Amino acid sequence: MLIETFLIKQLGLKAHTVTKVEETEEFMVVDIDRLGSRLLRCGLCRQRCRKVHSVQKARIWRDLSMRKLPLKLRYRPRRVECPRCGVRVEDFPWAEPWARTTTALSNAVARLARELSWQGTARHYGLNWKSVATIVKRAVQYGLSHRVRPPVHVIGIDEVSRRKGQVYLTVVYDLERRVLLWVGDDRTEEAVRPFFTKEMGTRRCHTLRVICMDMWAAYANLVREHAPQAQILFDRFHIVKHLNDAVEEVRRSEMRRLSRKEKVPFKRSRWLLLKNPWNLTDDQKERLSTLVRWNTPIVRAYYLKEAFQMFWDYQQPKRASDHLEKWMRSAMRSKSRISSVISSCRPRTGAPVRALKSPAARLWAAFRKRVTGLVIDHANR
Repeated sequence: MLIETFLIKQLGLKAHTVTKVEETEEFMVVDIDRLGSRLLRCGLCRQRCRKVHSVQKARIWRDLSMRKLPLKLRYRPRRVECPRCGVRVEDFPWAEPWARTTTALSNAVARLARELSWQGTARHYGLNWKSVATIVKRAVQYGLSHRVRPPVHVIGIDEVSRRKGQVYLTVVYDLERRVLLWVGDDRTEEAVRPFFTKEMGTRRCHTLRVICMDMWAAYANLVREHAPQAQILFDRFHIVKHLNDAVEEVRRSEMRRLSRKEKVPFKRSRWLLLKNPWNLTDDQKERLSTLVRWNTPIVRAYYLKEAFQMFWDYQQPKRASDHLEKWMRSAMRSKSRISSVISSCRPRTGAPVRALKSPAARLWAAFRKRVTGLVIDHANR
């Protein structure tokens, strides 16, 4: 098989043909021309056009390498007279409109860019990183416009740090199919609202049944506004995280209040109080047993944190409900900062445990449905 015939089949040429293949030290240049008087297609509507308006200057496209040499396609585009669109540049079977790389090369670059950085992908194919960025952007736009959008019933909303300085992104996942649905800048109500209004729409919002999230007020407000029928779940991962944050806040405040002599037993106790008991070493267990003998707010906060963990281990709903009510009463009597973890959207807002009706229902729903936000956090990584 001649190389010209091979290229014609690989590029899918019907109204064009390969006239010459020139090989240099750096590139392999393939000259393409119109095949006789074959009809060309409009670049906008792809309708066949009988008249050619003009012939433009030669344009070059990069293609996949052949015989270890980068391949370049050279062709003089025609401007055709389309009865529907007017005078337009013809459609190229080997590339997208205005692209400077062929469709085959663009697909290869987009696949490799999922594994490497844009700079690494550009070095591999001998392109500029801006060209890689343009190809990835077009691939994302194509995927978004051609994706299948089945009904969504269970989603997870979480925030991920973009860089230092409290700069966040909001990500939304379909927890049933474990796919990314949407990414938005920041974590405010205004930034996340387009997900419900534009991405989902009113009709698709009505299909939502369960929404798993952390204890962030902006997310809960948007769910109540756009999907009031959905059950809001405070997942275990973020509940435990806020409990640990509350214990650490109690420890820091007490360390600032205690005298130098009273601080001695609690020095270097941060990770001792935050680790799970089954992960402690023998020395840490011995020190913890000595530490909990002190009747201080730090120890009371630690006991509350560990007592709440039993909520997730219950198999019988009645016993889990009784344990949650008992824990709420103990937290309210303790007047500790840890009592604000469940009753508020952030543990530092200081809301009392008396306002625990709605958050307790969300925790109870999380127990019954066994939905966790670990899927979201693993995906974020």
